[in-house]
Amino acid sequence: MMLLLIRHGPAGDREAWRALGKDDFLRPLTADGRTRTRAAAKGLARIVGRPQAIATSPLARAIQTADHVAQVFGVEAAEELQAILPAGAPADVVPWLTARAKLDLVALVGHEPHLGRLASWLLARSTSPFLQLKKGGACLLDLGRSPRAGGARLVWMVAPAQLRRLGR
Repeated sequence: MMLLLIRHGPAGDREAWRALGKDDFLRPLTADGRTRTRAAAKGLARIVGRPQAIATSPLARAIQTADHVAQVFGVEAAEELQAILPAGAPADVVPWLTARAKLDLVALVGHEPHLGRLASWLLARSTSPFLQLKKGGACLLDLGRSPRAGGARLVWMVAPAQLRRLGR
């Protein structure tokens, strides 16, 4: 099973959003963030196959990113998954992955530092993240036959600017 990790695209400023009295769950992608995210998703489609399942954090910016990814790949909308909230534990994602272990490729759309922690845990059982995805960036992990801490292999990691160039 291959796991595609995608960080949400550029969103509105957290402090400015908070100053307006709005909940961070609702903070959306900016107009430029939507454009960049669509372009990055097109680049992803050139280097990776179609995900057979997509899950997203329930935060607005991740949902919007997942919608762009699903649209570009021509797949069903992503399901919301509490386990990939920013404060989630990497092990909390394993049941979702295990339930889809027979699929070739699945994708998760989320946030840092969670995605970095998840990748680091899957790659090396590390509880301290040693890689970080930029907004709109992605990485592909080979989980082997079953997802487990320390059992994955990093296939590639791509910056958002590289994805946007690939999508042209």
